[in-house]
Amino acid sequence: MSIAAAQKKGFGAVIWDYLTTVDHKKIAHLYLFGGGFFFLLGGLEALFIRIQLIKPENDFLSAGLYNEMITMHGTTMIFLAAMPLLLGIMNAIMPLQIGARDVAFPFLNSLGFWLFMFGGVLLNCSWFLGGAPDAGWTAYTPLSTTSPGHGVDFYILGLQISGAGTLMGGINFLVTIVTMRAPGMTYMRMPLFTWTTFVTSVLILFAFPALTVGLFLLMFDRMFGSAFFEVSLGGNAVIWQHLFWIFGHPEVYILILPAFGVFSDIFATFSKKRLFGYTAMVFATILIAFLGFMVWAHHMFTVGLGPVANAIFAIATMAIAVPTGIKIFNWLATMWGGSITINSAMLWSLAFIPSFTIGGMTGVMLASAVADYQYHDSYFVVAHFHYVIVGGVVFGILAALHYWWPKMFGKILNEALGKLSFWLFFIGFHLTFFIQHFLGLMGMPRRYWVFLEDQGLDIGNLVSTIGALLMGVGGLLFVINIIYTSVKGEKAPADPWDGRTLEWAIPSPPPFYNFKQTPLVRGLDPLWIEKTEGKGEMTAAEPLGDIHMPDGSILPFIMSLGFFIAGFGFIYQVDQKAWLVAVFAGMGIALACMLIRSLKDYHGFHITKEELEREAD
Repeated sequence: MSIAAAQKKGFGAVIWDYLTTVDHKKIAHLYLFGGGFFFLLGGLEALFIRIQLIKPENDFLSAGLYNEMITMHGTTMIFLAAMPLLLGIMNAIMPLQIGARDVAFPFLNSLGFWLFMFGGVLLNCSWFLGGAPDAGWTAYTPLSTTSPGHGVDFYILGLQISGAGTLMGGINFLVTIVTMRAPGMTYMRMPLFTWTTFVTSVLILFAFPALTVGLFLLMFDRMFGSAFFEVSLGGNAVIWQHLFWIFGHPEVYILILPAFGVFSDIFATFSKKRLFGYTAMVFATILIAFLGFMVWAHHMFTVGLGPVANAIFAIATMAIAVPTGIKIFNWLATMWGGSITINSAMLWSLAFIPSFTIGGMTGVMLASAVADYQYHDSYFVVAHFHYVIVGGVVFGILAALHYWWPKMFGKILNEALGKLSFWLFFIGFHLTFFIQHFLGLMGMPRRYWVFLEDQGLDIGNLVSTIGALLMGVGGLLFVINIIYTSVKGEKAPADPWDGRTLEWAIPSPPPFYNFKQTPLVRGLDPLWIEKTEGKGEMTAAEPLGDIHMPDGSILPFIMSLGFFIAGFGFIYQVDQKAWLVAVFAGMGIALACMLIRSLKDYHGFHITKEELEREAD
């Protein structure tokens, strides 16, 4: 395919193009669209929860539907919104930051997205097929093993399929960063966002198998009569908690570390300064990841592990605050004395520091095993968790989208709408969750569908619900900003923010081959070095030559569809063995796609040197 042919594709070919693409930038668009859709869905579920709790003894939702709503809100936001949105941003930016033309395994990249998407759709089909999962997003046994209907079965299969896609993404990013960095791009010259992508991918590689094993055991208990978690038959219900949290706590860092990388790049760019304490930031990131695997049982202080185990995990939990504190002070030092620009991306980043610090402070409170007996399963924990996930991860995603939107889509998001959206969401966020600390300390348990009159909880819950509605309006304004920008937005130059890293050295949006010539990196913040010490643009590390590009393929879509069909078969074969046909049909489709991929040669195509020269003219 020539450059001209790629540029002249008609609108009718766009859908097919996205179904078959293996280009990391288009896969990033798919992740952002899919994750954005699930984010809006999870937000809607959150609003239903808050409307139910707007007044005492409300009957807006039934008890059963409320259980489904809190389960699906948590599951959707963690697995189907935050994770894919971050994977989308990583896909779009990380290869550009290291000077690569694509990721190491483009086919696997596409397969990872489609597995996530079909897994998410399968999970949400439960709403229309007898009821959603209702055992909480953590699916604790024996609640999840005894839950009637097929809701929890949809949870198991949906997360298995989408989790496989995430695991593929993590492996792909690891190999890409290790093997495809531009000449001169040593590990200690990588931007912080690339570093956090690397460390996050390591966490994915080690954490997700624990969830996969737990889900398989739960699947066998529910569908095939085994007794891994059935106490009366010699099983152990607490083992599920261990397996889930061995995954679940590193998952918090899988979500927050990429946001840390985003803030590091944004603070350096808009303070016109090199990131303060770069080396300390890198080692703090690695230390957070290392300690993240040693704290999971702080979720289980009230289970009865004993005082020695509780003490060890309490100390480890408090210790993890140290590298996080290093990061906070380094960000503040980066801005100190800098020439600071305040725009939407910077507002989200600045708002993150106090918000996340509050979440960290309450985390240290929860780390005290003795005090945790009081806080456990109360709204205090809900408040803490959302200060970390919304005040950290969601703020990071929104900062990243404002910062890199010009690079990804060639348009700059409207600043007036961006700032209005920020203030509504920011005020709504603190109204919603700050008051919940006090509701928890006053004795309000989490996951209860009603509270009673005269418990002193009325005003706090009303304020919390008003805040949630404000957050909803702020989120809606961001969607309006996207639509407005796509229609009337200002065309973005290659480097609208006077950036420091390699992604700003190429046009916005980037050509599908990214770099005509591999850049030569001469230090940290390579583009800034060329601006201040060189000729103003990146020096090439190679002469202009032909560029080899991979072929697109429909196989990842069809393979994922096969697993989707097989998922339905596994769920319903419990009732009717005829559904085993769907299991074999779906697995047959998936295995046939694997066979075709294994036996068929994919040579890709070349963009010739002459075409590149003509495009330059």
